[in-house]
Amino acid sequence: MAPEIGKIGEHDEIQSEMMGEMCLVVDIDDNVIGAESKLSCHKDDGIRHRAFSVLIFDSQGRLLVQKRSTQKITFPGVWANSCCSHPLDIESENTGNDGVKNAARRKLDQELGIPMGISEDWAFQHIGRMEYSCRWNEDWIEREVDHIMVVNSDTEVEHNENEISEVRWVDSDEISRMMSGEGDWSGEVIAPWFRLIWQKFAIPHECAPLKMASSINEDIIYCGEVNMDGDSVNPGQTLLDALANHRERVEGEIMESLGKMEQKNLYGAMTHLFKGGGKRLRAILPRLVGEAVGGENEGHYTLGASIEIIHNFTLIHDDIIDQDPIRRGLDAVHVEYDDATAINAGDAMLAVGFEILAESDDIPDNRLGHLITSIGEMVRKVAEGQQEDIEFETREEVSEQDYIEMIAGKTSAMFETCARTGAILADADRETIENMAEWGLNLGLCFQLMDDLIDVTGDTETLGKPAGSDIVQGKMTLIAIHAKQSDEDLPNFDTVFGSGDCDAESMTKAVSELENSGSIDYARSRAMHHHSIAHQCLGRLPKSPAVEILKELTDFQLIRIS
Repeated sequence: MAPEIGKIGEHDEIQSEMMGEMCLVVDIDDNVIGAESKLSCHKDDGIRHRAFSVLIFDSQGRLLVQKRSTQKITFPGVWANSCCSHPLDIESENTGNDGVKNAARRKLDQELGIPMGISEDWAFQHIGRMEYSCRWNEDWIEREVDHIMVVNSDTEVEHNENEISEVRWVDSDEISRMMSGEGDWSGEVIAPWFRLIWQKFAIPHECAPLKMASSINEDIIYCGEVNMDGDSVNPGQTLLDALANHRERVEGEIMESLGKMEQKNLYGAMTHLFKGGGKRLRAILPRLVGEAVGGENEGHYTLGASIEIIHNFTLIHDDIIDQDPIRRGLDAVHVEYDDATAINAGDAMLAVGFEILAESDDIPDNRLGHLITSIGEMVRKVAEGQQEDIEFETREEVSEQDYIEMIAGKTSAMFETCARTGAILADADRETIENMAEWGLNLGLCFQLMDDLIDVTGDTETLGKPAGSDIVQGKMTLIAIHAKQSDEDLPNFDTVFGSGDCDAESMTKAVSELENSGSIDYARSRAMHHHSIAHQCLGRLPKSPAVEILKELTDFQLIRIS
């Protein structure tokens, strides 16, 4: 039963009354977990609830759009898609897609004067869902999992002026002008959810109603918090939301796999680094690639877990080699336990990584050999890159090309393999597999070059490891190589480089010299070069929300703090 809500401030009495309607409260996966009033769902911080958006196209391919009445309490006077509202906590509307369609029929009658006797015969094509939030002002917010439906009908409408002030039939060119604020649309406000629908569901399918209606996305598109233009409030948030969406599942795979180890100390050492958090980028990347090439499946989680476990094996051994005391804000494994246990833990993790692939019911036999070969090659390249890195410390000269080839093995090989194997498991064709491998390689090169920059310009608390550790350890990064080959006088850098330790003031002076010499800017320009190549690879894929996430991941490398 809806609570009685009196007139809200200066708002319309009818609209105030509807704020008592009971909306369906959902979790991030769109599972119904309760019901709250429309007022509670939209006031202050809001509550995530289920919504729907209907797009009505006529036989000419024109979309019916509406301008919300100025009497509306939330988002008054903005232009939106044909019909948008909420299923209610009533028997006919609180179950799945059928409930959403019933809610749409009710609102089409109430808002647009389309009788339910007519809409009952319509074929509502449920094409997908998106999760987003957008604030109107300090009092009101939308926080929804929105179900998107397409209808084809040359219907007549008689809009309810308390709900809608104006309706128009517009073609895709007019919608483009609408979204960009050109011509008659100058000064008009477009609903953020309509912008997102057009961006995420229409444009990837050439704004063609038939293509939209025939393309069904079972996954929720996570848009995060957006502004009125539909842009992410936080750069990289869509990516972070996608990672969060998959993280729990892959974390479960990882911990279950490591649970094979019965020896207590060894198990503790193997799981130690996972307690330090992290985005699990490498673990989730095969799944994201699978989605981008159109063939994601459950096996991508096992594949990601395998690569992540092997990745952490390399980190354990790397920290021993470099004698780094901190990793992800925790004591390194060799510090928390001892060198011997850390080495043994790494060896066991390598074995587990391959074991879970062979045991998985979600990885087809005809793909298993390709995956094992690719991951085995990755481990070999990482070891070769690591050995080159070790030998760089005693070599008199290391060229830029030497360094790029080293990080192509030590770091980029893992990204390349995540992308390659993700595409292989998705049954992509050979050309697509190689294209994604090239993307992964250049993503990894950009990642490592940015890591080098972050090591120099970051701080210990943020990094979770000593700032400037590469410099004091005498690491031949691209920054150091450029500095040593320059004609600049760098006394503070020369003193600190390879010293093993230094105070904060000395490090600050050394970093200042690297900035003035252009060494930091040069490394950043090389990172941008590989960033550009990675984008070119993604540009060869058909446009889709999944590809946009990979683009965001590529861009995120330039602003991230590891």
